[in-house]
Amino acid sequence: MTDSIWKVFEVAELEEKGKVLGPPYMEFLRVPSLSCGIYFLEAGAPDLQTPHDEDEVYYVLSGRARIRVDGKEKQVQQGSILYVRATAEHSFFEIEEDITLLVFFASGGPSEA
Repeated sequence: MTDSIWKVFEVAELEEKGKVLGPPYMEFLRVPSLSCGIYFLEAGAPDLQTPHDEDEVYYVLSGRARIRVDGKEKQVQQGSILYVRATAEHSFFEIEEDITLLVFFASGGPSEA
């Protein structure tokens, strides 16, 4: 990533690139205090993520699923915004429709991204 003071990303282009590359998570921005990516899960797929060391925000671009955070569950769908505290156990399940999420990590995101 270059040291530009600003960038513009088009969601449709990011989604297309992510689908071509194939991994469930595709990071598209990393700066010292923030990391952003798109996370794709197909209907019925397992969510294998583990707790992160950073606070995280998800914005549901499309699809529908349930999320479990520290034992509490909630239905999420297009337009839902979720905050998950650092180190909290969380995962999506009962993915009824392919789900695409914008993901924002505080402090640059997971080191393995």
